[in-house]
Amino acid sequence: MKALLLALLVCCLPDNSMAMPAQGESDSQTAAIQVINAPQDEAIAARFRAISAAIAGMETVEVSVQAGVLTLKGEVNTAQLKTAAADIANRLQGVVHVQNQLQEPVALRSRLAPAVDKFGEMLTNAVQMLPLLLLALLSIVLFWLAGSWLSQRGALLRRLGLSELATNLGMRFVRLIITSIGILIALELLDATALVSAVLGVAGVIGIALGFAFRNIVENYLAGVLLSTRNPFAIGDFIQVDSMSGSVVRLTSRDTVLMTLDGNHLRIPNSQIITSPMTNFSRNPLRRFEFSVGVSVDLDLVVVRQLAIATLQQMTGILADPRPRVLVQELGDSTVTVRVLAWVDQRDTDFLKARSEAIRLVKAAFDKAGIEMPEPIYRIHMAEMPVAADHAAAPTATALTAIDVPASATSMAAVDVSADTTIEQQVQDDLQHSEEENLLPGGKAAAKTTKS
Repeated sequence: MKALLLALLVCCLPDNSMAMPAQGESDSQTAAIQVINAPQDEAIAARFRAISAAIAGMETVEVSVQAGVLTLKGEVNTAQLKTAAADIANRLQGVVHVQNQLQEPVALRSRLAPAVDKFGEMLTNAVQMLPLLLLALLSIVLFWLAGSWLSQRGALLRRLGLSELATNLGMRFVRLIITSIGILIALELLDATALVSAVLGVAGVIGIALGFAFRNIVENYLAGVLLSTRNPFAIGDFIQVDSMSGSVVRLTSRDTVLMTLDGNHLRIPNSQIITSPMTNFSRNPLRRFEFSVGVSVDLDLVVVRQLAIATLQQMTGILADPRPRVLVQELGDSTVTVRVLAWVDQRDTDFLKARSEAIRLVKAAFDKAGIEMPEPIYRIHMAEMPVAADHAAAPTATALTAIDVPASATSMAAVDVSADTTIEQQVQDDLQHSEEENLLPGGKAAAKTTKS
């Protein structure tokens, strides 16, 4: 009775209670060992041969099965095929263990065979896709030509009042958009539109990196677009930016070139001109100069003002409207400072010459009228010191020799305040002989005239 119960208990146990995991494989990939109705060894071998015959590269694999132990022999081209053969053998029903004795070929020819086959397959696919490739390439070329043709038709943008630099930027943008449309059509023909997202992602990252690296260049370029659109100055205008001044020679996409009063080229970044206070002395042809004169506190300031104004009114180049003015600026301990102001027309009169001659003539008129321009007075206390008897007395004064000034030196007719065109001539010479771009109106016209 006990023997019968023990036999029934053994029969009721699950089928996989006697299974063992295959050596070197994970539990998820290990098939259970069939105790009851297990396939015959020849059936397992036949099943593996049928599967390996359908897989390229595994046709020559030799298989043998004994008591559920499957042995693989032969050569396979790659390590992936060796691993795949072992995985397939482990999943066959009835296999309890796999002995993988497959080897990879050592010969160079055998090693190169998979690469040659892959290259041949790629070449075959390329030949089959050759018509689509040619059509995609034709699409890109046609749209690029169309964009280039439209980029040369900037007359519409110029009619809208855009500058040369802004027009060129707009035309480049149009050409980029049209060429991009051609590229998208080509990718659609090749069924490779998925590359667009990857390309845009990479382009975004690269754009951010380049933006930080070339930030100053981009700022100067955009500032050049704004300057060429607003036109705050023209060729030959005398401007001042911060402490830098000079006549405008040209405006480039990166900087503005000035010619200083000593004939040197000064390049100022466009971004600095946009963000800094700028004074254009040439936009208004009328310009006022001023200088200060100190006179004695004992003088009648009304007489001083009238004499200075009368002197300036008789000077060549001084405008009668607006008329010259003299203002009392400051009252000091030993002098009164008066401020002399007068206007000139820069188209006919040089500013620096007129100011220089006005100072000279006012001084000459004050000297002739006996108006003193005293120096500061200091009070010095001297201590008495004993003097030796044999010590010779030092001279107390030095005689001053009067200098006779010719009458022609103070003559109004001798005053030269004509406009000085030295810098203007040098600017024009630079425009005619330089090949550098000029975005200001008249800059390219001068260059074309020189070439012709």
